[in-house]
Amino acid sequence: MRKHALLQLLLVFFTLNAWAGEKIKYIILMENGIQAGFQTIEKKAPNRVHTSFDFKENGRGPTYQEDYQLDALGGFKSFHIQGTSEMGSKVQERFQIKNGVASWHSNAENGSSPFIAGQVYIPMDSSWGLNALIIEALKKRNTNTLSLLPSGKLRMESIARATLKKGKQLRRVELLMQTGLGLSPQFFWATSGERARLFAVILPGYSLMIEEGWQDYLTELNQKQNDAEKKILKLRAQTLQRNIEGIVLIKNAKIFQSDTATVSEPSNIYFNKDYILGIYPKGVQPLQAGFEIDAKERMVLPGLFDMHTHINRWSALYSMTSGVTSIRDLGNSNRELQEMITEVSAGEIISPRIIPAGFIEGKSEYSSYDGILIETLDQAKKAIDWYKANGYRHIKIYNSFPKEIVKETTAYAHDLGLTVGGHVPAFMTAREAVESGFNEINHINQLLLTFLVTPQTDTRTLDRFYLPAQKIADMDFESKEVTDFIDLLLKHKVVVDPTLTAFEFIQQQDGEMSKAYESIAPHMPPDVERSFKVGSMLIPDAETAQIYRASYLKMIEFTGLLYRSGVPIVAGTDALPGFSLHSELALYVQAGLSPAQALKVASFDAAKIAGVDRELGTIKSGKLADMIIVDGDPTLNIEDIRKVDLVITKGKYIFPNELNEHIGVKAFVSQPSYIKKLPAPSLNTFLN
Repeated sequence: MRKHALLQLLLVFFTLNAWAGEKIKYIILMENGIQAGFQTIEKKAPNRVHTSFDFKENGRGPTYQEDYQLDALGGFKSFHIQGTSEMGSKVQERFQIKNGVASWHSNAENGSSPFIAGQVYIPMDSSWGLNALIIEALKKRNTNTLSLLPSGKLRMESIARATLKKGKQLRRVELLMQTGLGLSPQFFWATSGERARLFAVILPGYSLMIEEGWQDYLTELNQKQNDAEKKILKLRAQTLQRNIEGIVLIKNAKIFQSDTATVSEPSNIYFNKDYILGIYPKGVQPLQAGFEIDAKERMVLPGLFDMHTHINRWSALYSMTSGVTSIRDLGNSNRELQEMITEVSAGEIISPRIIPAGFIEGKSEYSSYDGILIETLDQAKKAIDWYKANGYRHIKIYNSFPKEIVKETTAYAHDLGLTVGGHVPAFMTAREAVESGFNEINHINQLLLTFLVTPQTDTRTLDRFYLPAQKIADMDFESKEVTDFIDLLLKHKVVVDPTLTAFEFIQQQDGEMSKAYESIAPHMPPDVERSFKVGSMLIPDAETAQIYRASYLKMIEFTGLLYRSGVPIVAGTDALPGFSLHSELALYVQAGLSPAQALKVASFDAAKIAGVDRELGTIKSGKLADMIIVDGDPTLNIEDIRKVDLVITKGKYIFPNELNEHIGVKAFVSQPSYIKKLPAPSLNTFLN
């Protein structure tokens, strides 16, 4: 018996030492095949692991160095990360277990807790090296759940398999789905067997990471993962959506009349799976309904629009639970987006209606790899032709687009009936972009950079964020330069998409709760709530923090000035889908809009600018039945827009409370609506 135990110990010893010194390199590619970074995982000793991670796209991205000391169960005895965030802030975090107490310290958080054997600490920042070690820990423990520090539980299950060959090498891999972190599952390809390890990470439509030398299998793995995710999402769609059958009555409803930003007296709304059939005063019920919803004099609004997002199959859920029933996608993998549009039409995924915008970028070392990359005017025209043929109504131009062909490109798009907007290309100003035919400008920083740049300023770099943060605080909005620019916007009827929520990061300091998300933070999963306290800008001292904070307040102020001056604005987010639209509207109220005006921006105004106002944006007879019921009055308190009780769209009902439970979000509504089936009418009803 002793001899057998000794042999086992020797086997473990030699196995661990065989692992020591092992270094695995992964390459990170964009979907178009361009390399954008790398990840290495090196086992320095049997219980010590070092990782390196670097990723750069669109002129920005994180760089990390991580060190882990592992215990016998694959958990962390200690952890240290240092590096820089996506926007350049310093990343520094440590974790250790000492005398039975786990403690951690980062720029954003300090904490400690009695350590319970088996727990694994989840840092504020990390590379995919963390997930690699989690996979190994779960395999080592022969379990599918893991207790997390500071809180939570992770679950992992295998959902697909593949066998890959390269010469004499063979890789049997499986697709693992991890849940319990974030609002959606995370997917990882890992090798099978006793020495399971991370093999690939695929973010469909965006980036792909795989063990170096196995790149030829990315297409196959991407397709298998895509199919597996679709099955999961289709099941959710079948479970969490209910079909609208026959005629439905919403009685006792206060209707937000979005075209006038007013509220009706309590009314009765009749609709079926497609259209609103009629609206009548309270007590008047001329139609025979099969189902009834008593709104109890709560607010019924048109489904909301997010006019600036980059949707995927999972983030679509966050929009729907927030009452966002229509989104404009402003940059995506064309393949991914076309697939989603088909799936939405078939009811196979839970998603808002998608209004696609065609993304065109120029080729450079700073390129964003969404959409179509071009170098010449002829290529730009061919891209526009493709977007036009596939039903796109708007063209988005990005940072590296050649400024020399902007005017000809916009003219060509206009001739085809498309509008054009986006970022201001590098070495241009917003004034020049407007004069060259832009119908819309995205992001408040892109607008204000027109007063800050010189002909040499390269706004493809992080300067497009740091210059506004440093200089807007002292800007005089009553100066002739500013008023002339606003007059130019008015003359050309230019739409502005401020995305104020997305730009809150310029003032966000480590350890401070984000103002945009503080009201929803308690509803979020623990790791998401923690993430709201992480800064991404390099803010070295209190004086800089004060300047950046003042600059952000001026951005909000300028948005209000634009609106009061008559410049149309749209509610776009470019941030956490769904939930951040509510934050955006709250910032518009801070800018001086009334809550009702902000809601009008996100409904009637958005539908008109998107070109879908004949069907959407208002609650009127003959319009599509896209409506939400809210538990409160957001025309008096804009924060009430977060209390979405029921979503009606595309012939379906969705109860946000149920959907929130599936994504780990605590309910915003305590007493949800109830859909009552009415008795069938008697023969006498028809005879009378």
